[in-house]
Amino acid sequence: MPESRVSHGGGDAVGSCAVEELDRQIVELLVKDGRMSYTDLGKATGLSTSAVHQRVRRLEQRGVIRGYRAVVDPEAVGLPLTAFISVKPFDPSAPDDIADRLAGVPELEACHSVAGDENYILKVRVATPLELEHLLSRIRSLAGVSTRTTVVLSTPYEARPPRI
Repeated sequence: MPESRVSHGGGDAVGSCAVEELDRQIVELLVKDGRMSYTDLGKATGLSTSAVHQRVRRLEQRGVIRGYRAVVDPEAVGLPLTAFISVKPFDPSAPDDIADRLAGVPELEACHSVAGDENYILKVRVATPLELEHLLSRIRSLAGVSTRTTVVLSTPYEARPPRI
């Protein structure tokens, strides 16, 4: 008889076998409501509170669940302008330390290393076009890069969870 991959505690990845479907359900529920209690998770999945707690802890340890955070409306906190800034170094032969140089820029929400004409695409949020202009100058100066900026007009959806 072939060896079964069904595990009662330590599978390698969410969705790797039938038992892992419970982990998938737990993750999907927590994506919708990161503050959901272990008791409510148990009711939704048919598991005991302690079994849910163990599974969530294991998902955290494996890095499937990387954290819990508040989702803040940027406009409500005075940051209505979102832009994507593509950057490339003035000197392509210089060490690639752009991400490190920009790590302390508070307006920078995300930094993605990309393939293509530019090296990085940055997502920033600021209050006004003038603040964006000043931020662009700071980025160019700090990182020694040229920039190309795209201003966001509207965001139909954002921060969609990965399909699991």
